[in-house]
Amino acid sequence: MKNPIEISIKSSFTVPRRYNATIFFSILLLAFMGNLVVSEKARAALNSNLMTKSNLIVKSSLTVNIDGLKNQNGQVCLSLFSSSQGFPSDGDRALQVKCVALEEDTPEITFEHLKPGSYGVAAFHDVNDDGVFNVNGLGIPKEGFGFSRDPKIFTGPPKFGDVTVIIVGPKNNIRIKLQYLLGRAA
Repeated sequence: MKNPIEISIKSSFTVPRRYNATIFFSILLLAFMGNLVVSEKARAALNSNLMTKSNLIVKSSLTVNIDGLKNQNGQVCLSLFSSSQGFPSDGDRALQVKCVALEEDTPEITFEHLKPGSYGVAAFHDVNDDGVFNVNGLGIPKEGFGFSRDPKIFTGPPKFGDVTVIIVGPKNNIRIKLQYLLGRAA
């Protein structure tokens, strides 16, 4: 008995690139429906091709440089959000949270292993190193803070849409300038 039919697309006409996926999935659908028998060799090549394509999702990084520190006391903390849920203050809903001790005037913090997409970053200068964004009795921040895209702050935190940055390539860089509403670092 002869081997089952192997799929081999050879033709004298050119198929527009946009139809390649359609042809591929049509053949795949026929194989699954039983109207076409695919040899183990062809199936292995197909699986290998699918595995290769699924690994093509590029992981990105986002490096944030912090400007405007009033002093070198404490640490700077950043929260990375991928949606408006919890933004900007709920660290439990943040995708990643990082705090680094201050050793230089413009610290650099990198978030790794990000999928391409939209992100927002909230940062604060934790002067007293307690891990909390401190405010006074009226709710006015006692510590410096900032956001990606440096939106103007008037009466409250910005909306997520005002701070989103698009991450597409493997390495992305932004700057955040800290603001101190009371004019000093607590």
